[in-house]
Amino acid sequence: MPRITYRIVPHDGGWAYKLGDSFSETFRRREDAHAAAVAVSREQKVPDATAWIEYEAGDGQWVTERADGHDRPETEVED
Repeated sequence: MPRITYRIVPHDGGWAYKLGDSFSETFRRREDAHAAAVAVSREQKVPDATAWIEYEAGDGQWVTERADGHDRPETEVED
């Protein structure tokens, strides 16, 4: 099972949570960014319906695959 970590970081004069290279919106207070990251982290754990998805891979090819809606990652928030 994959594990993802949201990190609380300074961003644009305030605070944001970051996953990989992506930043959330900017929050005035660190506590607000942390609370938002916790909420998003909880949502990641909610199962969904299994479905077929289609996306374009890095090489430009289209890929169709079955996405198991119950295969949810483990999540954490790191300050």
